[in-house]
Amino acid sequence: METNNNDFLAAGGQKLEGLKPSSCKRLKYQMMVAGRAGVFPDTLGCCHHRQTVDWQLRVARRTHPFHGFFMETEKATFGAGCFWGVEETFRKLKGVTDTAVGYTGGAKDNPSYEDVCTDETGHAEVVQVEFDPARISYRELLDIFWANHNPTSLNRQGPDVGTQYRSVIFYHSPEQKATAEESKGALAKSGRFKREIVTQIEPAPKFFRAEEYHQRYLEKRGLSHCAI
Repeated sequence: METNNNDFLAAGGQKLEGLKPSSCKRLKYQMMVAGRAGVFPDTLGCCHHRQTVDWQLRVARRTHPFHGFFMETEKATFGAGCFWGVEETFRKLKGVTDTAVGYTGGAKDNPSYEDVCTDETGHAEVVQVEFDPARISYRELLDIFWANHNPTSLNRQGPDVGTQYRSVIFYHSPEQKATAEESKGALAKSGRFKREIVTQIEPAPKFFRAEEYHQRYLEKRGLSHCAI
């Protein structure tokens, strides 16, 4: 069934005649209204048939010239040893829009790097990843996570020893939890590791951003990975 501007206006939209390319905010609003209504107006030159909202928004995010304005990002949080190298690994991935290193999972608010290094606060060094699920999936991020550290090493990665270096996935939704558990189970059954996978899967608590000199630490020094 074809849609028209009357359908769109009835859903709360506005006409787009005379819209200038610079009117990005207005365009974003029109698309959001159209998405909630389950249709897109003819004037946007999109699909003329009723489809699911998820499918329409996915197409809009991938193909529209104003992709960035429609992008709905999600967060993922991983602990896999020293956060310098972990951040650099995720930062370079296509679909990752931002990264930050910090501390989470402990008992003290606003811990400093020195506090965490005492191995007494309970925090893990983590990287918080902001990503566009239309370009990279959470499962793909998990694959990178498993491939770039040893998940069978308890509270240690290389020369770094302590609970702050534990292997841990902090999930931000029930969907992330289910995906992480499934991924961990599949890895355990694959026989890739002879020892037990000790990676913890926990709900994401408050994230405390680390000191600024830790952010993009390796990039600032022209390094691609930590030397071990």
